Amino acid sequence: MHPAPSVILFTALSGLGFGLLFWIGMGVLVPTGWVAFVFFTIAYLLAVGGLLASTFHLGHPERALKAFTQWRTSWLSREAWASVAALLVMALYGAGLVFLGNRWAVLGYLGGALSLFTVFTTSMIYAQMRTVPRWHSPTTPALFLSFSLSGGALLAGEVSIAIWLLALAGAAQFAHWVIGDKALAGSGTTLSTATGLGDRGAVRSFEPPHTGTNYLLREFVHVVGRKHSTTLRAIALVSGFILPVGLLLAGFSHLLAAVAVLLHLAGVFASRWLFFAEAEHVVGLYYGKR
Repeated sequence: MHPAPSVILFTALSGLGFGLLFWIGMGVLVPTGWVAFVFFTIAYLLAVGGLLASTFHLGHPERALKAFTQWRTSWLSREAWASVAALLVMALYGAGLVFLGNRWAVLGYLGGALSLFTVFTTSMIYAQMRTVPRWHSPTTPALFLSFSLSGGALLAGEVSIAIWLLALAGAAQFAHWVIGDKALAGSGTTLSTATGLGDRGAVRSFEPPHTGTNYLLREFVHVVGRKHSTTLRAIALVSGFILPVGLLLAGFSHLLAAVAVLLHLAGVFASRWLFFAEAEHVVGLYYGKR
């Protein structure tokens, strides 16, 4: 799949923002006054900024509001409703912390649950796609949720929680790669099934269906060299998880924590780029690209 920058920003930043909102809502972090204002500002900039970034990949951004009408059948629509509900509930919860110094626990638990559910709905947009075997796996929601929870804990300064969750997220990422690398071959989808000519004997690609490019090739067929894939995987694991855990184990300081957050964010961006770039859409079989 084409790794569009807008979608990479959306999935990476919104996951971190809603992860931070989850920990605040659950009461693991209970800031008040100006400190609460700073934490909520960071969380909303990440969550809302990520959601807004996603609209730049739409052919008609002005039609984005129509996404709210398909909640019965569309995970994208469910994500829209869940995100709005989470942001509104957490805004009320935040008002109590910032202006009154009170924690309204019920609102916090509800907002935290909605924040995590929003991340889950985002993951299901991709996990539901049978046409992308690498995504059509339980490892996809596990990946999104573990990234959100670990990144949120890191931003919240919850070192003891973040260490374990970063290790878990790194394991989820590794599992996603191992299982995903076998997904297309294991799906049973081949050039014979893609063309519908399998009942006539062995099918091979003689030449491309046309001489020029088209929308399907631009958006759904992206081939990553094995060398580049291996390098980026190493960067994602080392920068996103191994180095942040090492820094947190070295002893807490605001400087080390800030460096850990930046390293983690760089690793998440590398992981998200690979998430899309390595996703083999089965339409590529028709064009002889797999």
